[in-house]
Amino acid sequence: MMRENEQLHQSSMKGMENDESTEKMVTSMWDVNVLVTNENKDEAAKGSAYKQALADLQDAAACLRQGQTVAFPTETVYGLGADARSTAAVEAVFAAKGRPSDNPLIVHIAQRDQLDSLVTEVNGTAEALMAAFWPGPLTLVLPVRPGAVSPRVTAGLDTVAVRMPDHPVALQLIAAAECPVAAPSANRSGRPSPTLAAHVSEDLAGRIGGIVDGGPTGVGVESTVVQVGDDGTVTILRPGGITAEQLSAVAARVATDPALLAEGPGGDDSPAPRSPGMKYTHYAPTGALCVVEGPPSAVAAWISAALVEAAQRGERTAVLAFAEHAEHYRADAVFSLGEASELEEAARRLYAALRSCDEQGATYIVAEACSREGLGAAVMNRLLKAAGHRLIQVGNR
Repeated sequence: MMRENEQLHQSSMKGMENDESTEKMVTSMWDVNVLVTNENKDEAAKGSAYKQALADLQDAAACLRQGQTVAFPTETVYGLGADARSTAAVEAVFAAKGRPSDNPLIVHIAQRDQLDSLVTEVNGTAEALMAAFWPGPLTLVLPVRPGAVSPRVTAGLDTVAVRMPDHPVALQLIAAAECPVAAPSANRSGRPSPTLAAHVSEDLAGRIGGIVDGGPTGVGVESTVVQVGDDGTVTILRPGGITAEQLSAVAARVATDPALLAEGPGGDDSPAPRSPGMKYTHYAPTGALCVVEGPPSAVAAWISAALVEAAQRGERTAVLAFAEHAEHYRADAVFSLGEASELEEAARRLYAALRSCDEQGATYIVAEACSREGLGAAVMNRLLKAAGHRLIQVGNR
């Protein structure tokens, strides 16, 4: 265990690189929470605040039409949006995030008929998936219609990733903008994705045109990305808010992309990813993070011993644990991910917990692994990417 801890300690000394190449700008803030909280009320009950929020949303949509970058909430995480047809606007997204240029972007639409202008073909299985899960956290990789979006969106591929978010603010904003909106997560590249407008502001204020505050997101991890083959096979390129089990209820065959089964991240010279999140380390806190997997008692014993060693080295420690064990750990900060059997809550809490580790100044962070079934596949995918694939397996499997 000492060698693992020494490697983790060395990694914890590496800070985030600061890219100051983007000129500072004024970032507008629009609070439209009332559009979510009053969504189901009748017009008379909505009041002036609701009307003001609608006007603010129109302002944000106008910014998108003018080629500016605007962050907005979806049901998964906050996205950083730009007109997908404009190369200049899309390049502003890459610049603000410090995002690698060979990482494709997801295009967000508000109506099904918008899809026809973006892609050349939608087969029967893809249609069935859209009928079952749109609007919702499912992204489909489809053959792109030439000239439909900026080549920066597709990263030079002959496909485009498209989804329809299940969030009233996102849908109203995209519809008002009257353009397909390319939107990766609204964070600096490599940082934990934002689930609150405050997270977006922390990372991108002064780097983007505006932030639409629609309150906390619901799912907490990004959408599932899939590609449907000619034979109807649905291949998962990135696990997310729609599980493999849910996909299997609609599609005859569901497979996992071999890149997801690899033990480590792709190198800088590996092929261009077909989906966001396939190649690079993502979601990482500043401190070094490892994930511990095994029988619960063995995991708890390993983490407890590792925390003692880290404290003796002078590390500031943090733990991401499930509620069953969280109170037993002795660390500078302990973050509960909820019950181990309720992974929807873990998904909602994960990114905020990783950001809180930074707020607490944690240099040594240990996380309990969870089941890889259902939504656990997405939670573990994000944890392992945040940890740079530092996975410690203990006990008898």
